[in-house]
Amino acid sequence: MNVGLLGLGFMGATHAKAWGQVPDVRLAAVMSSDERKLSGDLVGIEGNLGNQGEQLDFSATAKYRTVADILADPQVEAVDICLPTDLHASVARAALAAGKHVLVEKPIALDPAEAEALVAQAAAAGKILMAGQVLRFVPSYLALREQLATSGPIRAAFFRRRCSAPAWSKWLADPAKSGGGVFDLLIHDVDYCISLWGVPTSVRASGYEDMAAGIDWIHAELRYPGLGPVVITGGWHHPKSYPFSMEFTVVAEAATYEWPFGGAVVKRYGADGEATDVALTEADAFAAELAYFADCVTKGHQPDFCPPSQSAASVRVMMQMLESRKRQGEEILCR
Repeated sequence: MNVGLLGLGFMGATHAKAWGQVPDVRLAAVMSSDERKLSGDLVGIEGNLGNQGEQLDFSATAKYRTVADILADPQVEAVDICLPTDLHASVARAALAAGKHVLVEKPIALDPAEAEALVAQAAAAGKILMAGQVLRFVPSYLALREQLATSGPIRAAFFRRRCSAPAWSKWLADPAKSGGGVFDLLIHDVDYCISLWGVPTSVRASGYEDMAAGIDWIHAELRYPGLGPVVITGGWHHPKSYPFSMEFTVVAEAATYEWPFGGAVVKRYGADGEATDVALTEADAFAAELAYFADCVTKGHQPDFCPPSQSAASVRVMMQMLESRKRQGEEILCR
């Protein structure tokens, strides 16, 4: 399969390296407005996971400066969109219209209606559309999913994700382009909860936003019938020095499961009082995500492990969380 990569910033550089780990896929084309990056020089690119940049070999890769040009390349069967968030929906629409399969970095769109329209367009075109909700492929979160399948009712769940305000990218600090820190970060956790338990019945949230100071923070509760409280919290802290981290604690009937960022195992604390380690795979989550998308395209099956309808739902729930924060914790119905 021939893939075209649009955007060579932090996530584009991450995907460019990950595609090299996917069998039977060729990075056939790249697109950027930056000539240095088109040469393969991605040194110095930074993001909330640190420096992802290095020198890559694009000598056998077609190089394009505009979206229209890369979409016009007949060799490109699928595109991987790693452009700023406000461009995701419009470029994905154009790619589907050009007959390409589409992987679009999360979030699938900034607007819930646009996200849902994109899902409908892909279905009508008979093309594969998938959002890059990479948390579904992270080994610790995969292990938790497997454990919860047999752990009994959920009594409580807590997910946290946080980092410094981005000093590496100006557009991320503009809510009109990124959705803001809470939206950009915690849509991972919202999507993961939707993958486990579906769309919540309602949300309630509080927090604080001061984008000029680099603070965008939320504490949200997702309510599900028959489940204990599901809490998602985090966002941006002060710029530059605050480290990235994520973690979860889930209390089920059979055990409590806990994982801190960087943990080599998921800890299982059983109802019998015994503590055990749940082993994790060593797979690269980004490579696993891209390989899954490529397999869907090659075999012609829809991405039921990461369906775009759930990616669209996560956009809507995120917006409802932010609306609840704006309304000082008012409960917002989701269904």
